[in-house]
Amino acid sequence: MVKIGGGVERRGSPRLGRLNVFPAQRNPVVSLSPAVSAILENYDAENPGTRAKLVQMLNHGRLAGTGKMVILPVDQGFEHGPARSFAPNPVGYDPLYHWQLAIDAGLNAFAAPIGLLTAGASRFAGQIPTILKVNSSNSHALNADQALTGSVEDALRLGCVAVGYTLYPGSEQQFDMQEKLRELTKDARDAGLAVVVWSYPRGGGLSREGETSLDVIAYAAHIAALMGAHIIKVKPPKTRIEQEAAKKHYEGKDWSRLEDRIAHVIQSAFDGRRIVIFSGGEAKGTDAVAKEIAAIAKGGGFGSIIGRNAFQRSRTDALALLDQLISIYADQAAQEA
Repeated sequence: MVKIGGGVERRGSPRLGRLNVFPAQRNPVVSLSPAVSAILENYDAENPGTRAKLVQMLNHGRLAGTGKMVILPVDQGFEHGPARSFAPNPVGYDPLYHWQLAIDAGLNAFAAPIGLLTAGASRFAGQIPTILKVNSSNSHALNADQALTGSVEDALRLGCVAVGYTLYPGSEQQFDMQEKLRELTKDARDAGLAVVVWSYPRGGGLSREGETSLDVIAYAAHIAALMGAHIIKVKPPKTRIEQEAAKKHYEGKDWSRLEDRIAHVIQSAFDGRRIVIFSGGEAKGTDAVAKEIAAIAKGGGFGSIIGRNAFQRSRTDALALLDQLISIYADQAAQEA
């Protein structure tokens, strides 16, 4: 029989000394990288919960700590229908395929509507930050509008870090959509979640070509920032200037290079104080995607949100493409460091 720490006696036990309830050595605290710290300073008015969710995305995956991000969004089934979205790569009909693709590619986050996230939320819990897309349209709609299909409560139940919301600047429903976004943003902040806004100009007096014009995309990014978005998703802008009143402010400068147009969009989102990421758009060849991403990175873009250009490829080709895009952003981050 021996005494442990001068107290309880146990038979056959070696002398262990006084029990240390609070070990001297604990798991080391992971400090934020300079890139992530600099981004977080721009959100110093946010509550700790929301800031923590931004850190979760910025510190996850292969781009962790670089200040860059690549996200897989799979909401195209709502927007375009199942065949147009998944027939090119039929394994995409299975929602779990997309979860696994995002995880295996080492992405920062995975975004989808409530049904698709629910299908894999328990199985893949904690393996990748998720964004609940809470509104959607479909290809049958006659107006540029979206229905609410999820909520902040759903996002919390599913363990999401953020909610995603599409806003249509220029549409006949834009003001109603802004009011709904205001309420969503308040609820998300109260719950300590981040807000990602898909700011997609369309409808109203905008021409089809004008939806991706430089002035309109910059305007859309600015509106999203004014609405309180933490992360803003827009399309890469084209050279066209849509608004007659804006043309004089764009004259005298060569806007032919995509990186210069990207830099202007970043400038329009509070002079780079908000995270702006760019959509991949319609499916295109690997070289075209890589060239576009390189220009986005060079122009100061914080990252990309790539859907069809990833999941419409075979798994092998999708992983290879995403690896290439991650490398582009990693190289740009190294140059900026």
